[in-house]
Amino acid sequence: MTMAPHSVEKRLIPVLISEGILEEKDVLKATSYARKKKVSLRDAILELNLASEEDFLYAFSTAFHVTCITLKGFLPESELKELVPKELAFRHQAVPVSRVGNTLTLAMANPLDVEAIDMLRQRTGLDVTPVIAAEKEIRETLEQFYGGKVAELVQRLGDTYGGREIQFTELEEDVNETSAPVVQAVNKAIEDAINAGASDVHIEPLEDKLRVRYRIDGVMREQMVLPKGSAPAIVSRVKIMATLDITEKRLPQDGRIYFGRYNRRYPTIDLRVSTVPTGYGEKVVMRIINRSDLTLGLDTLGFTRNNLEIYRNAIRAPYGMILHVGPTGSGKTTTLYAALSEINSPTVNIQTVEDPIEYQLKGISQTMVHPEIGLTFARALRSFLRQDPDILMVGEIRDKETAMIAVEAALTGHLLFSTLHTNDAVGTTTRLVEMGVEPFLVGSSLVVVCAQRLMRRLCERCIVQAAPDSVHKEAFALAGLDPIPETVPLQGAADCPQCEGSGYKGRVGVHELLYITAAVRKAINSGAREDEVLAAARTGGMTTLYQDAMVKVASGITSLEEALRVVRAEEQ
Repeated sequence: MTMAPHSVEKRLIPVLISEGILEEKDVLKATSYARKKKVSLRDAILELNLASEEDFLYAFSTAFHVTCITLKGFLPESELKELVPKELAFRHQAVPVSRVGNTLTLAMANPLDVEAIDMLRQRTGLDVTPVIAAEKEIRETLEQFYGGKVAELVQRLGDTYGGREIQFTELEEDVNETSAPVVQAVNKAIEDAINAGASDVHIEPLEDKLRVRYRIDGVMREQMVLPKGSAPAIVSRVKIMATLDITEKRLPQDGRIYFGRYNRRYPTIDLRVSTVPTGYGEKVVMRIINRSDLTLGLDTLGFTRNNLEIYRNAIRAPYGMILHVGPTGSGKTTTLYAALSEINSPTVNIQTVEDPIEYQLKGISQTMVHPEIGLTFARALRSFLRQDPDILMVGEIRDKETAMIAVEAALTGHLLFSTLHTNDAVGTTTRLVEMGVEPFLVGSSLVVVCAQRLMRRLCERCIVQAAPDSVHKEAFALAGLDPIPETVPLQGAADCPQCEGSGYKGRVGVHELLYITAAVRKAINSGAREDEVLAAARTGGMTTLYQDAMVKVASGITSLEEALRVVRAEEQ
C-alpha cells in the first residue's frame, strides 16, 4: 500500500529542518498557508518559496533511502521501449532508466507507489528498483522517449487538418483521450502553460504554421508549432470555451474561460480571452488568472522597507486618490487587489468598477463595465457616490469625465484607487492636467502615485557571484549607491533544471512612490514642470524606478542586464 502523502511529509520535514533548509517558523507559516489554501504542506512550502523541488527530492532520498537522479539530457536505450509499454510508463509516470541482468531501474515521481511497482514487475518479469526524479523531468523524458502526447497531437492534427481547413469544432467539456485532436490540443496548450507558470498563451497564425507561445516571467517562449490548416478549428474551439461568436471573424472579441469546466484538476483557473483578426487568420491571447493567488500580501510584492511603509500609510488615509501607473503587465492590478485585501474589513464599504473583474474579492462589491449598454467607468463611479462608499476602486482612468469624478470623490471624503498608463510617477501629474484636471485639484486630491514594473528574479539554485565590473560600477554610481557592493549577482548555469537554463525564476516588483508632501503639492499646484516636481519629490526622499532596480541588483535579487531591460537610466 502506498504511503499517504501526510505520512511522507512527516518524514521529509525533519530532514529539511536538520539540513538547515527550513526553520520551525517556516513550517508553522506553511502549515497555516496549507490550511487556508487547502493544499498539501509540501505544495504550501513550494508556493511560499521556502524550499525548492530539489530540496524535497534530496529529503525524500535521505528519509527513504532511495537514490535520487536527474534526467536532464538523458534518454533511455531504445530497446527499453518494448520492455516497458508506453501506456504503463505514462500511467505510472515511470521512466525505464536501465536494465542490468534481471534488474530494471525505473525513475519515478513516487517510488513508494508499491502497486505501480508490482504491476511493472509482473509485466516485465524483472526485479524493479525504483529511484526518484523530478516530475517535470519525468514528463519531458517520457514525451521525448515515447513520442508523447504533444508529438501525437501534432501528428493527428496534421492528419486531420493538413490538407484542408476546418472552420468549426464540437462543443465538448469532458476532455479525455478519446476527444477530438483539436479539443485535446487546446486543453494541452492551456494545461502546459499553467504548469509552466506562464501568464499568457499566444496562439498565432503565421504564413505556413500555427505557433503557440507562452509568456513566462515576462518573456515570450515558443512552445508548440501546429499545422496551419488546424488554425480555424483551434480558434473555434477557444471561442466555444469562452462563449464567443464563432461566426464573427472580422471583429475583435473578448471573453472568459472557466477552465475547471474542462479540466477538473484546475478548479481555480480562469482565462481572459482576446481574439483579433490578422492577415493570416485570427490570433488568440489568453491571460491566465489563478484565483488561488489572490491572497498575495503587500510584503511579497517587492516593496523595499521604506516604500512599503509609505504605501501602507497611504492606503490608510481617510480620503484622497492613490494611483498605480505603468505599462500593461507591470503588476498594477495585483498590487491594487493586495492593497484592497489588506484594508478590507466589515467596518468599511468598498466598491469597485473593473474591466473585467479578474478576481472576486470577499466582502467587496464589484461591478464590471459594459460600454455597449452605457455602463462606463464614469457612469458607474457617479452611481457609486450615491451608495455610501468609504473606499472606491476604478479599474482605469481613461478620459476627462472619469478623471473629474475621481478627483471629486477623493476631495469629498472618499479614498479612491485607480490606474493610469504613464511611464513614471511624476508624469502622472502632467497626464491628469492634459486630461483637463486643474493643477490645484491634482495636487489637492493625490495621496501617492506608485509607478511599477516587473523584473525577473535570478534563479536561487544557479545564481553566481562575481566582482562588479566597470559597467556595474557606472550603473551603481548613477543610482547614487554608496558603498558599491563587493560582489554582484550574475545569471547562472545553462543546464539548471530549476529555471530550465534561463537563469531566472519568478518575478519581483520595482517601484517608484511619489508621496505628495507639502513641497510636492506646492509644485503641482503652481503648474511646475515635471523636472521641478521630481526635484521636490527627491528632496523628500523619493526613490526612482532606476534606483530601486539598482538596489535589487546590489541585493542579489536580479541581474544588471535584467534591470536595464526593464528600466532606463533616464528614469533615475
